Amino acid sequence: MPEIRNPNQGGSQDNRAFLVMMIVMLGVIFGLQYWRAQHNPQIAAPPQAPRPSSAAGAETPAAPLSASASQAGALPTVAAAQTTTTVVENELYRITFSNQGGQVLSWVLKRYKDTTGRPLDLVHQGAARRFGYPLSLYTYDDALNQRLAGALYVASSTGKLQAPATLSFKYAQGDLSVTKTFTFADSYVIHADTEVLRNGVPVRALLSWPAGLGDTVTPLSYAGAQIDSNGDGKTQHLPYKKISGGNTLGGPFDFAGVSDQYFGAIFLPDHPDDATMVTFEHNVDIATVRPSNLPGEPLPPAKVLPVLGDAVGSTTGHDQENLFVGPKAITILKNIHTANGGSLEPLLDFGFFGPIGKYLFLGLRMVHSWIAPHDATGNNYSWGWAIVVFTMLIYVVLLPLRVQGMKSALKMQRIQPQIDAIKAKYKNPKPTDPKAGEMNAEIMAMQKANGVSMLGGCIPSLIQLPLLFAFFTMMTKVVELRQAHFFWLPDLSSADPYHILPILMVATSFLAQFYTPSPGVDPQQQKMMAFIMPAFSGYLTWNYSSGLALYWNVGNIVMIVTQLVMNQTSMGREMREIAAKRARRKAAAPKPGVKTIQARR
Repeated sequence: MPEIRNPNQGGSQDNRAFLVMMIVMLGVIFGLQYWRAQHNPQIAAPPQAPRPSSAAGAETPAAPLSASASQAGALPTVAAAQTTTTVVENELYRITFSNQGGQVLSWVLKRYKDTTGRPLDLVHQGAARRFGYPLSLYTYDDALNQRLAGALYVASSTGKLQAPATLSFKYAQGDLSVTKTFTFADSYVIHADTEVLRNGVPVRALLSWPAGLGDTVTPLSYAGAQIDSNGDGKTQHLPYKKISGGNTLGGPFDFAGVSDQYFGAIFLPDHPDDATMVTFEHNVDIATVRPSNLPGEPLPPAKVLPVLGDAVGSTTGHDQENLFVGPKAITILKNIHTANGGSLEPLLDFGFFGPIGKYLFLGLRMVHSWIAPHDATGNNYSWGWAIVVFTMLIYVVLLPLRVQGMKSALKMQRIQPQIDAIKAKYKNPKPTDPKAGEMNAEIMAMQKANGVSMLGGCIPSLIQLPLLFAFFTMMTKVVELRQAHFFWLPDLSSADPYHILPILMVATSFLAQFYTPSPGVDPQQQKMMAFIMPAFSGYLTWNYSSGLALYWNVGNIVMIVTQLVMNQTSMGREMREIAAKRARRKAAAPKPGVKTIQARR
């Protein structure tokens, strides 16, 4: 970001200040790239031959009875004669259960849309058909998994149920007895109580969400998938690279589940201390699995990427837990509580600059709450306008720092002739020369005596960089900005489809550099910054969140206007006069290495 720099700071002082700024910026950039690399998948190897499924799909037939099951003393059979469905809904969701496996066929969130404009189904239909449907049961016995998923349970109700309601599934045959009871309220949370008995002995059977979420369509959305957990006050967000399929993780778990950028399916055990989690990781060609079972859905480009899932339950064999399936919105997550009194708020991960990103979003949301009732366009442009207004407020708050930076720069300009005299006295020694330390000590003493801070002109830039990179991450994490449009932008969390904002970024960044005075800075450095920074900003926003590009462009425009005003103040005029005098002296001074020949009369 362009900003006032320490003026008239020549020689090695210029280079050091410039290097400090570049090192800080590059450190932040590469640090953020490293963090993102840990969360983004690479192209995986082609899938190998399918292995036995950890959680069987709904089409799996029931396993035949064993010989022991047909012996005398077997349980009375409790099984349905045919498949049935039960739909449970409230104002937030519509869940379709099948009595085959007592599992979920679809979980539609009524207030959110998929990429085609239909209500969003959080069941990844393509992956679920291959690896298992939500709320199926997972044991450490593949044959038993298939039997549990293929059995025809007796449902307590069929047709439609309006929440609050309770739905139970029962199945018994031979030596096996299964009970699954689900309780629904008016929120995104349901409660599950499941138990599997074999010969009257509890079997460790975990409730599962085995195959990703239904909003994963593009490679970027697959990249956002992760396994989230919280226990002993520590929250973990594990990307696919750190997931081992079939691996068991011991508790305690206040919550555990799978999520992506915007949505999650998170289990909250009633008894965190004896909770356990099994993780699933399936590599699939995303061109062969549709996120929806509806016809006409365009296929994504072929690429092998991971689909994550998990199963959570008690080591006792009797599972009692809540399940949250919904958006990762702060207002919602804060009101969902774990058994130990915590909340699901840590589920929302703002990344490398998490604390800054969180409070930036809270500020943005506050501005939006004021703008939304006044959005008279009828097109729900309020989030775009909130970014514009919030950016302007940030730069107004930073204005005193810009003025202070300009004052510091002017003080440096005023004492620059004395600094040049000190350098001339020591004949600009090399950094390894002992005299260099004496020279720097004398310069620092002079700066201190005149109230000059070496970093005074850099502080605004050092503050703005974390804000910029926090916005960089936050824009693709908050579900509120998902599909929020603004004029020609269909989604503020996605790239500008016409690349208008990135092109405008290059222009506004160049003008901000052009109008920001940098007297005393090496001309080569000025030229480099004048072209590299605009190109970098355009590249950064070309395929990234258009909301970030909007924030950056508005910030540049505000910076240009305020800088033009500041250049007309007495400080600005004095800076230009001092810079002009120094330029004239520098032009008149003989260049190093050039001998002056005295002409004879």
